[in-house]
Amino acid sequence: MVGKLMVVRLVLAISVLGNLLLTTSAQSQACSSHTFTENRVFTTCRDLPHLSSYLHWSYDQSSGRLDIAFRHSGISDSDRWVSWAINPNNDLSSSMTGAQALVAISQSGGTPRAYTSSIQSPATQLAEGAISYPHSGLTATRQNNEITIYATLTLPNNTATLVHLWNDGSLSGSTPQAHSLSNTQSKESLDLLSGATQAGSSGGSLRRRRNVHGILNAMSWGTLMPLGAIIARYLKVFKSADPAWFYLHVTCQTSAYIVGVAGWGTGLKLGSDSTGVTYDTHRALGITLFCLGTLQVFALLLRPNKDHKIRIYWNFYHYAIGYATIIISIINIFKGFEALEVSVGDRYNDWKHAYIGIIAALGGIAVLLEAYTWFIVLKRKKSANKTAHGINGTNGVNGYGSSAQHV
Repeated sequence: MVGKLMVVRLVLAISVLGNLLLTTSAQSQACSSHTFTENRVFTTCRDLPHLSSYLHWSYDQSSGRLDIAFRHSGISDSDRWVSWAINPNNDLSSSMTGAQALVAISQSGGTPRAYTSSIQSPATQLAEGAISYPHSGLTATRQNNEITIYATLTLPNNTATLVHLWNDGSLSGSTPQAHSLSNTQSKESLDLLSGATQAGSSGGSLRRRRNVHGILNAMSWGTLMPLGAIIARYLKVFKSADPAWFYLHVTCQTSAYIVGVAGWGTGLKLGSDSTGVTYDTHRALGITLFCLGTLQVFALLLRPNKDHKIRIYWNFYHYAIGYATIIISIINIFKGFEALEVSVGDRYNDWKHAYIGIIAALGGIAVLLEAYTWFIVLKRKKSANKTAHGINGTNGVNGYGSSAQHV
């Protein structure tokens, strides 16, 4: 009965924490809740899908007047450049070349210097220069870890949509350096009137696949796999949980492997679709996990009987590969979070914190069960010794309870 209660509590804990992982991303602060200083008000805003950025704007289509405020948060460096740009050609495939940029440079965490730059090639260093759009009121501010660019642009009459892009990078002195190659998806086609993005943008699809990849791997390699190990190590101590613990263990590990392979496959697809973006360590650990998980599946098929002479060696192999897989899984999930921080900023911190909560809960459960199962094992051993001692005494072994010797 105790074993069954443990199983129920474990399942409930993982269900609650899993739901937390899936829902916490929706709790991020939306652009609509932001209040600007100096009584600035914009009619429309959008939470941009990359780099913890937000675009606020008011647009009059008849005159072409576009008032914008571009916010970029999550900046930890004191020396940083931030840019928001429009591509006049409305070409998403080569949106950087020809883009007309508004740039803000912040040095030593001070007030940023704002200027314009016409980007002629991807190797640009954002040299100051005129842009093709008439503009006014170009300023920039910095509050803690957020830089905001304000400007008023005049677009061609009756413009309804535009291709815009945004990015950030480091400085060498006061000269902007190339942005990270992982930040190549911060672009989209935007409808200025409705605020919707156009179907031609690949950012939404990429973001969905990235989310699917992260959820599949966090719930399989990072949650079900450790849960299966906890079940195998601790629940088998309880006689009432036998043989249920074995089937639960196999179910957890098999499910983790199947879902994990799906997550691994989505990762390979993401890598092939992200030309120039590489996460070597994350990729290598993912391939290693797939290999170790596959070895465990084959080992299950070749498991010898309990009384077989090589069973002890199989057990050692099974434990070593299993624990190595769990450790590498957890490490690689955090490597995945690091990759997200590079590409989209701190927007996925809630996911990271939720997963830390899951691992902490599993670790706490393991510690409690470790102590409790040791208590049970020692208690049983002590009881067995007393029983053996009583039997030996009754039978007259070792001189206890023996009758007197007669000459």
